[in-house]
Amino acid sequence: MSGGGIFPVSPEKLLALRRRLSGLGIREEDLRETFVTSQGKGGQNVNKVATCVVLVHGPSGMGVKCQQERSQGLNRYFARKILADKIEEAKLGAESKRVQAAERIRRQKRRRSRRAKNRMLADKHARAGVKSLRGPVKSDGD
Repeated sequence: MSGGGIFPVSPEKLLALRRRLSGLGIREEDLRETFVTSQGKGGQNVNKVATCVVLVHGPSGMGVKCQQERSQGLNRYFARKILADKIEEAKLGAESKRVQAAERIRRQKRRRSRRAKNRMLADKHARAGVKSLRGPVKSDGD
């Protein structure tokens, strides 16, 4: 990632990615990068140009394949971001963002406590009692 023009992203994003990679101990020399033709939408560009990036981190053996964008430069940038996510998740385990998000969803879906459930049912019964007092409208012609 030595050249600034290689990745068509803002300098701030590039700097943030470099800091993140160095913080995780990922050096550019440890990355093996190959390019293949992408598949799917994109027409001639996708079929003729090797825009899909396959990035392998030597020491950890982790690899990612990125063909999100039609440009090779953006795919190189996103491949590094995805690789950083994977390595961070492997290193930090329960502390990683993805695991934290899954845990938050699990907490939200957890069953109600018995007390909360009884309170909710009591409110429903009270509301049903109010509704049961309503009757059909009677007209004088019947």
